[in-house]
This record gives sequence, structure tokens and C-alpha cells, in this order.
Amino acid sequence: MNILTFDSALTIRLLVAVVLGAIIGIERVLVHKEAGMKTHALVSMGAALFIIISEAMAAKYMNLPGFNPTMMPSQIIVGIGFLGAGSIILQGPRVLGLTTAGGLWVTAGIGMAAGFGLFSLAFTSTILVLFVFVVMYAIEAPLRKISEKNSNGFKAEN
Repeated sequence: MNILTFDSALTIRLLVAVVLGAIIGIERVLVHKEAGMKTHALVSMGAALFIIISEAMAAKYMNLPGFNPTMMPSQIIVGIGFLGAGSIILQGPRVLGLTTAGGLWVTAGIGMAAGFGLFSLAFTSTILVLFVFVVMYAIEAPLRKISEKNSNGFKAEN
């Protein structure tokens, strides 16, 4: 692969990653979360970019002793975990940002799938993330109200 050659297949991988990350980010913006469209699009595209770079390195250096082409993809997971950990906030007895951290982590996975050209996996995963964010929120909200109502009236007996 010549680095100066325009490769439309690689561009498509990056574009799919950006679009799918942005779609997830739209939902986050609509529910007023800090990590929105740009963050999710960049996480997804960055993961795809690192996958593409790792594939190029694997093609170029595969016969090099000690070369492990899985190193870069595995470090994406660690790096995004670090980014996600930074989005988690302890506010009194409440922990905030866990869903955002999980969303960033899975968005990186979607970007990795797009980077590998596994578009059906990337699209399916995006739909499932939106299901979790939208449908499960609708199910969880009334459950939280029931839980809060029950816990406020509960008094521990010794």
C-alpha cells in the first residue's frame, strides 16, 4: 500500500466510523450529555484509523521477528477505558458518567469494526447501542421512580 495513494475503501471505512459515532452522539446530545456528536464521532473514527494503521503495519512488517499486529487494536481498548474513566464523576453518593463511559467504549468498538471493514457488525452494534440508550431508558425511568419511592419509605429495623 503506497501511503500517497488515495484509497476509497479506506476512506469509506473512516466515513462509516464517523457517521455511526455521530449517530450515537446525537442521542447523547438530545439527553444533554457532555460527550456528544463530536466526541463519539472522533472516538469511532480514531479507533477506525488505528485499525487501518495496524493493518498497514501488519502488511509491511509481518515478517519482522517479534512483531505483533494485535498490539495497536488492544491498546485502543485500554486508551478508551482511560478516556471513559475520566468521564465518571462521583457526586456525593451518586456516580455519574458510567453510561457515557460505556457509550464511548462501545463506540470505539464500532469504529474498530468499521476500520476492519466489518460494516454489518458496525451498523448492527450502532442500532443496539441506540436501543440501549433510547428503549432501555424508557423502561428504566419508571423503574427508577418505583425504586426511589420504595427506598424513601423504607426504614431499617434493628
